[in-house]
Amino acid sequence: MRLTIRTDLAMRTLMFCAVNPGRTVRKSDVAAACHASENHLAQVIHLLSQKRFLTTLRGRSGGLRLARPPEAISVGAVFREFEAVLPFTDCFAGTETDCPLLVCCRLQCTLNQALAAFYAELDRVTLADMVRQNTPLHSLLQVA
Repeated sequence: MRLTIRTDLAMRTLMFCAVNPGRTVRKSDVAAACHASENHLAQVIHLLSQKRFLTTLRGRSGGLRLARPPEAISVGAVFREFEAVLPFTDCFAGTETDCPLLVCCRLQCTLNQALAAFYAELDRVTLADMVRQNTPLHSLLQVA
């Protein structure tokens, strides 16, 4: 399993905002700190805003900030929003597959259990856990 760039950027953006509580941060600052393209980051920020992880403000003094406390954002919830739309295998897609084993394969059940355990573990971790007492992260992401 490999995370998409969008999920990675989503977590970086949320951590950036969590490290700068009470501040409206600029997309350009997030992009610079996270080594990301502003165009790609704009798409991620839009999705984070739609899913109510972020609040965005337009205009001259605009930017973004967390829409809820970091303790209320689980890593699992973020991953589900960004990763769950991609089927793990063809048989997870809900569309026709040419796999001849589909009717008797036990792999799908095993993968379902593994993914459930994966998300259950991520659900135990919040954004606050990711940034709390993480001095090196604060040094990298805190706006001066």
